[in-house]
Amino acid sequence: MPDSSQANIAAADALTLLLHNQHAICAAIEEVTNWLLENGAVDAPANAVAAMETLDTNAQGITDAIMLLRRS
Repeated sequence: MPDSSQANIAAADALTLLLHNQHAICAAIEEVTNWLLENGAVDAPANAVAAMETLDTNAQGITDAIMLLRRS
């Protein structure tokens, strides 16, 4: 069984990959949102912006957890 330090590194690495995925998802949502706006949609872009705000908020929490794991 890995020691605590190795487990923290593995957890931080996994969270980092998830954070990268989250940024990619946010970028994709932004592209779709721009397309929707250009094509006259009203409600869907607002919902997409709310989803991106949630992703941004959660990204900060994930980043904080990564930093905590890397320091321990």
